[in-house]
Amino acid sequence: MIYKFRIVSDEVDNFKLEIAIDSDDTFLRLRNAILEAVGYSKDQPDSFFICSDDWTKEKEITLTDMDTDSDEDLWIMEDTQLSELIEDEGQKLIYVFDYMTERCFFMEMKEIVTGKTLLDPLCQRKEGKAPEQFIDIDDFKPVIPTATDLDDDLDESFYGADGYNEDELADLEGFDDEM
Repeated sequence: MIYKFRIVSDEVDNFKLEIAIDSDDTFLRLRNAILEAVGYSKDQPDSFFICSDDWTKEKEITLTDMDTDSDEDLWIMEDTQLSELIEDEGQKLIYVFDYMTERCFFMEMKEIVTGKTLLDPLCQRKEGKAPEQFIDIDDFKPVIPTATDLDDDLDESFYGADGYNEDELADLEGFDDEM
């Protein structure tokens, strides 16, 4: 099977990339195809994230073992076939190419072509110019709401007009002990 991915950036409106890759290929080969298509170097840490329909990150596929002592499954790009984690058209992914600033590409699996295979990943379409791979951390301006922006939303209805109920707090006594 062949998977066809559409890749866009929230930094550059007219940038689009389409990559076709065999479903049995690895996330590492997908990563390398993306980096080659946009002209980025391959010497930076990066990750893919399998996402829900609303772009919530669910599973991380890392370039290398991050040495985490977690009970969660560990997915390494070189060892993980695309078909292990992606099965359906419309599957959303995020590819974080800049860990320092959390800059990323948004990906969606647009089409599954059954009965065919691809030896090597193929960039089928490229429009616009990809964002720069590296930006000066001093120039990076993340969108962080200010106190003024938040003040409009923080009225008494935000906290609840009725205040709190002391009985509810009493029900929570010993809660930490149960954990």
